Amino acid sequence: MDQLSEQPRTAGKAFEVTHRMVFAIAVPMTLAFLTTPILGLVDTAVVGRLGDPALIGGLAVAATLFDIIFAAFNFFRSSTTGLVAQAIGRDDAVEQQAIFWRALITSVVLGAVVILISPLLIWGGLIFMNPGEAVSRAARTYLEIRVFSAPVALANYVLLGFVLGKGRSGLGLLLQTVIYGTNIVLSVWFGLLLGWGLPGVAWATVISEVVGCAVGLVIVISGFDATERPSLARIRDIASLKRLLSLNTDIMIRSLGLMFAFLWFTRLGAALGELQLAANAILMNIFLVAGYYMDGLATAAEQIVGRAIGAHYRPAFIRAIKLTTFWSFLLAGLTTLFFLAFGEWVIAMLTTVEEVRRMADIFLPWAAVTALTGALAFEMDGVFIGATWSRDMRNMMVLVLALFIASAHYLGYAYGNHGLWAALNIFLAGRGLFLLAVLPRRTREHFGEGYASSERPA
Repeated sequence: MDQLSEQPRTAGKAFEVTHRMVFAIAVPMTLAFLTTPILGLVDTAVVGRLGDPALIGGLAVAATLFDIIFAAFNFFRSSTTGLVAQAIGRDDAVEQQAIFWRALITSVVLGAVVILISPLLIWGGLIFMNPGEAVSRAARTYLEIRVFSAPVALANYVLLGFVLGKGRSGLGLLLQTVIYGTNIVLSVWFGLLLGWGLPGVAWATVISEVVGCAVGLVIVISGFDATERPSLARIRDIASLKRLLSLNTDIMIRSLGLMFAFLWFTRLGAALGELQLAANAILMNIFLVAGYYMDGLATAAEQIVGRAIGAHYRPAFIRAIKLTTFWSFLLAGLTTLFFLAFGEWVIAMLTTVEEVRRMADIFLPWAAVTALTGALAFEMDGVFIGATWSRDMRNMMVLVLALFIASAHYLGYAYGNHGLWAALNIFLAGRGLFLLAVLPRRTREHFGEGYASSERPA
C-alpha cells in the first residue's frame, strides 16, 4: 500500500462531479500552459534581434538545461495539488494551511541548495550539451543569472499547486499570466530598449518569478483564516514531512523517466541523419499541442480525484475518472483526425525546407496518433497524482521505460524512423495501460468493495 494511503481515513463531505466542474478547472489551466511557448518565442525574438547567432544558440542551450532541472522539481506543483485536494475532501482546513507551509519552506530550501551547487550543475550541463565555445559562453552567462530565481521559481510551483488543489484554476491562470506577462515586458525592455542583451533576458526571468511569487503569496496568505492556522509543531510534523518527501521523490523519478524517454527518442533519431531528426522535431509539435489541453484535463482529474479520496467518497472518484477520460479521448480523437486531414498544411507552415517537409509528411500518421495513444497516460497521471499513489507511478514508469528502450532499439534497427515512432507510441500507450491495470486494486484498497455506492451528494 502507498505510504500516503496509510494515514487515517476520515470521511468528508459528499459532492457531485459534473462536466462543468471538470471544465472549470481544465480550461483555465490549458490557457495557462499555452503561455509557455509564447514566452519562449518572445525571448528568442528578442535575442534574435541582437545579431549574434551564438546568443540564440546560447539561449536555446541554457533554456533546455534549465527546463530539465526545473522539470525534475515540478513535483512541488503536483504533490501540493494532490495533498491539498485530499485535505479539502476531509474538510480539514488546518491541514490545508499546514501542507502549504511545509511545501513552501521545503521548496525555498531546495532552491537555495540549487544556487549553492549551480557551478557544478552548469559545468556538467554544458559538458553534456557540448555546444561550441561561443554558444557555451552565452549559455553560461544566461544560466549564472537565471539560477538566482530557483527559490522563488520552486515556491511558485507550490503556490500554483495550492490554488489548483483548492480548485481555483482561474487564480492559477492569473498567477501564470503575471509571471509570463512580466517576463515578456521586461525581456523586451531590458534586452532591447536598455541594450542589456542576453543578460537582460535572464534578469527579466528572475524578476518575473519574484513578482509572481510576491503576488501569489499576498493573495494566498491573505485568504487564510486565522482561526485555522496550524501550529509550528504541526507544520514540522516528521511523519507528514516524510510523506511529502517520499511523494516528491517518486514523482521526480517519474518525471525524469519521461524526460529521458523523449531525449532517447531524439538521440536515436539523430543517428538516422539530420533530415529525419529535423522532421521528427517538426512532428513532435503535434504531440505538444495535444499535451496542452490533456494537461488541463489531467489537472482537473488531480483536483477532483484528490478531493474524492480525501472525502472517501467513491461515486465522485469514479465519476471524475469517467468524465475526464471521456473528454481526453474525445479531444485526442479530434486532434488526430485534424492532423491526419490538415497535417501536411501545418508542416508547410512550420518549415520552408522542402526536403524536411517531404520527410515529415511520410511520418505524419505516426505523430498524429500520439494524441490518442497518450490520452490515457495523461489521464492516469492526473488520477494517481490526485490520489497520491506515487509509488505506482514510479514503478510503472520504470517498467514502461525499459519496454521503450528495448522496443526503440529493436524497431529502430529493423524499421528505421518508422520503428522509432512505433516505439514512442508504445511508450505512450504503455504508460496509461500499466497504470490502468493497477487502478482497480488501488481503488478496492482505498474504498473497499462497493464502498458508498449508494450514497448521494448532500
